Amino acid sequence: MTAPVIPPSPSREDYARDYAAALAANGDETLIQRVEPIGPFIDWLEDAKRHEPNDANAMSLATVDADGLPDCRMVLLKDVDARGFTFYSNAESAKGLQLTAHPHAALLFHWKTLRRQVRVRGAVEPVTPEEADAYFAGRARESRIGAWASEQSRPLPDRATLEAAVARESARFADQDPPRPERWTGWRVVPDVIEFWRDRPFRLHDRVVFRRDGDGWAASRLWP
Repeated sequence: MTAPVIPPSPSREDYARDYAAALAANGDETLIQRVEPIGPFIDWLEDAKRHEPNDANAMSLATVDADGLPDCRMVLLKDVDARGFTFYSNAESAKGLQLTAHPHAALLFHWKTLRRQVRVRGAVEPVTPEEADAYFAGRARESRIGAWASEQSRPLPDRATLEAAVARESARFADQDPPRPERWTGWRVVPDVIEFWRDRPFRLHDRVVFRRDGDGWAASRLWP
């Protein structure tokens, strides 16, 4: 079996070639002057929507299981405001059970095209039933059927079993809009720490971290 070829570290010439582009994209020095991090995050997210090939709102969600082991998966950010970062899923899934037992999480956004990333850490709180209802109602009908059919994170004997469950729920809701299952809900990560990372040549990256400070935020730089 042939081992995969790992890309080599960039050479001095590679860095020199990309230096001007890197500074043009990530050379803004005003980030640390911002008084709060949500506005800058939304700016970066809008940039990502214009440049990333798909799922600019994709984020890694890290939780901890009953044995204290970290667990991680990709989910989609569905809302962000001064309260925090919101996503939705099945409360009976692995992530849902972990968040119920240990309501803290970390998020990571990585925008490869822009050579940027944002890390978020904080407590997790459930959204209101009204928020969950509103978001669920806006999903495609097939996705709502899937939420009823799927026993998320549990063992599945074969694909045919899933397809049979989807067919059963499709028939059950043939004459009505599928309502939100009680087990399907959302969570909001309320950030205590938000770190912005920008690529710079020779691994001398730019890192600015915002930490909760009373009712506001305090920004500082980190060594790369």
